[in-house]
Amino acid sequence: MLLLASNSPRRRELLSLGNWLFSVSVSKVDESQQAGEAPADYVLRLAEAKARAAIPNARPEHVIIGADTTVVDGNHILSKPKDVKEATAMLKSLRGHAHRVYTALAVLRMYDEQLITDLCVTDVPMRNYSDEEIEAYVSSGDPLDKAGAYAIQHPEFHPVENMKGCYASVMGLPLCHLIRVLQRMGAYPNADVPAACQSLLRYQCPVSPAILRGERVG
Repeated sequence: MLLLASNSPRRRELLSLGNWLFSVSVSKVDESQQAGEAPADYVLRLAEAKARAAIPNARPEHVIIGADTTVVDGNHILSKPKDVKEATAMLKSLRGHAHRVYTALAVLRMYDEQLITDLCVTDVPMRNYSDEEIEAYVSSGDPLDKAGAYAIQHPEFHPVENMKGCYASVMGLPLCHLIRVLQRMGAYPNADVPAACQSLLRYQCPVSPAILRGERVG
């Protein structure tokens, strides 16, 4: 049985595609970046911290899943915006060029304390949306709880175009990476997860087969 250490509705929706039995446990974790910490190290550290923070609520049969996602524009990590002004500035800075999204997984099996981590890095090309589109999107309130101030799946704003990487990872849970980690722990999905993911997201994923073969993508 899986224990998802996240309150994200997007992660819950994606995890449900595998028809695994799972529950949710959320604990408070300090998400401050350490001085000089690289994006990959940052998300891997936080994913593990979230997984370990769920241990007090776990049972011996649980496999805990911790995940963390961050948006990186050049050398800058973009966290969740503090207010409307910061959300607007982030969206303007991302407009018209590609940035990277880092999503880390930390999977902890309770009965023997085995921990496996994985990392998905996705190039995300943003379209050249207008100031008016930014204003309307920010007014909706949607950007305020999103790293980088956007949701890739937002039906009206649809900020991304011509992406060639893992869509689910940008939403917060790279499912093919998760499958290959869980399989190492003996937890197999009860569904065709790649097909279900692509159907839900309406996205023909070009990297899924390579990821499932264990290749490094991104």
